[in-house]
Amino acid sequence: MNVLIWILTFIATFCFMEFMAWFTHKYIMHGFLWSLHKDHHHKNHGSWWERNDLFFVFYAVVSIGSIMLHDPITFFVGEPIGFGILAYGIAYFFVHDIFIHQRFKIFRNANHWYAKGVRRAHKIHHKHQGKNKGKCFGMLFVPFKYFRS
Repeated sequence: MNVLIWILTFIATFCFMEFMAWFTHKYIMHGFLWSLHKDHHHKNHGSWWERNDLFFVFYAVVSIGSIMLHDPITFFVGEPIGFGILAYGIAYFFVHDIFIHQRFKIFRNANHWYAKGVRRAHKIHHKHQGKNKGKCFGMLFVPFKYFRS
C-alpha cells in the first residue's frame, strides 16, 4: 500500500475516533448502555475495574480485528484503521484514565493550558451524576470555552 495513503488513513481514523468517542459517550453510554457506564460516574463501586472499561475492550477488539483483516490485495486498509484506533485508545487512556481520573498517580501537576481545559471540561461532564443533563462528551477536542480561565 502506498505509504501516503497509509498515513492519511491512520490520521483520519485517529481524528474520526474522537467523533466516535463523543457519539458513543453521548448516545450509547448515556443512553441504552448507561448500566455499563454509570459506575464510572459513581466512584463508590470499590473496584479498580469498572464495567465502563468494557467499552475500551470493545474498541480494542475492533482495532485488533481491523489489523488482522488487512489485505493489500483487496486494498482493505484495515491496518492503518486498526492502528489509528489503537493510537486513539492509547491517547484516551493517558488523558482520561491516567491524567484526569488518576488511576495511576502521575501527571498530577500538569499546568499546561490544554491540560487545564481538558480537565475542566471533564469535571463539568461529571458534575451531573445521572444519565441525563450531561455536557461535554468529547475527550481530546473539547469546546474552546473550557480553555479560558
